Amino acid sequence: MRFKGLDLNLLVVFDALMETRSVTRSAERIGLTQPATSAALRRLRDYFGDEIVVAVGKRMHPTPFAEGLYPQIQQALRGVERAITAPTAFDPATSNRCFRIIGSDYIMVAVLVPLIERFARTAPGLRVEIVQPTESSAGELEAGKADLLVTPEPFLATWHPHEVLFEEEQVVVGWSENPIFARGITVDDFYAAGHVTIAFGDNRTPAFADSTLSRMGRERQIEVTVSSFASAPWFIEGTSRLAVLHERLVRQIARRFNLAWSPLPFVFPKMNEMMQFHQSRAEDAGLSWLRQQMREVAAEAA
Repeated sequence: MRFKGLDLNLLVVFDALMETRSVTRSAERIGLTQPATSAALRRLRDYFGDEIVVAVGKRMHPTPFAEGLYPQIQQALRGVERAITAPTAFDPATSNRCFRIIGSDYIMVAVLVPLIERFARTAPGLRVEIVQPTESSAGELEAGKADLLVTPEPFLATWHPHEVLFEEEQVVVGWSENPIFARGITVDDFYAAGHVTIAFGDNRTPAFADSTLSRMGRERQIEVTVSSFASAPWFIEGTSRLAVLHERLVRQIARRFNLAWSPLPFVFPKMNEMMQFHQSRAEDAGLSWLRQQMREVAAEAA
């Protein structure tokens, strides 16, 4: 089909090129051969009078023209996708749908493990793909690459629907044989100790607790920075190091490590853990069902 002289199938190729930055991966994604995808790229270049993507080293990078065009093409394609996948009845007992959820290993332990245990009983055909958060997670939700984003409030894509999934306390965690826990940890104890912190993605975005502590004005002694919550206990057990972690997570990992924890020795804000979906998916019956399951599991784990 053509519109104003443009083969509309080329827009699918354009979308794939912009997302993968690779002719080979674009071909795999849309089910074409590599020569056919290269030919489609040449036709896009001829139509728009622009290179669209150019090779820089081993990667393809979009031109400024393509970057400006992409949001409009993406919106049009997502609109077509919504139209041809109009809301239908969703039966969890028979569905084999795969939900893609962006959430940290903390969310995996606190919510997703019990959620999937529930699925085994009530929705055995469902699958869940769990994706670690990065600085581009909001963009992945925007691009339709994820069904749900579960993240602390500061990291939301604020223009899409969101709700508080649960509130969370932060606690200070250390080795169970660290004497400061037996006598009661003080502010001086907290700042005298070495600390383990968590940071995500290539930009090393700090976790909620570490980000909040950095704004409180008193510097900690950071000895180890890891990229996941699950890594932290390995650098705490058997040492005098401390970490500030989510209470729900600590209740789980303390069973597997010799850890002690206590409230922080100063006033510290609660964290709102948010659940967010793309505004175009408001009528998606399956996603509505998933969100309700998430709410129920989060409430049970409180």
